[in-house]
Amino acid sequence: MDVTTKRIYSPVSPDDGYRVLVDRLWPRGVSKAAANLDLWLRDVAPSTELRTWWDHDPGKQAEFAARYDAELDHNPAVDELRQVAREHPRVTLLYAARDPHMNHAQVLLDYLTGEA
Repeated sequence: MDVTTKRIYSPVSPDDGYRVLVDRLWPRGVSKAAANLDLWLRDVAPSTELRTWWDHDPGKQAEFAARYDAELDHNPAVDELRQVAREHPRVTLLYAARDPHMNHAQVLLDYLTGEA
């Protein structure tokens, strides 16, 4: 499974492969044409309640990851994402957060690759 993450505000690249937006909300300032998405899988994002609680607070990162993993355990959208990863040689999970290390897409990637 070749899956990676990338900020949606970064330039589109042929190396991105199949581009999947994994945010629940559409990113500010990005047109649908500029996003160049293959899929918007908003249901794989953290719940609104979890996202609001976390608020990208570094002190809550470990607890956020554990809670998000628990949500993913029961989320049918994960199966859809795994199917996409099986069908495409490269998948890029796109997110809007500023921090490339502290964001839900990274937690999702770790979950998919068994590193969670």
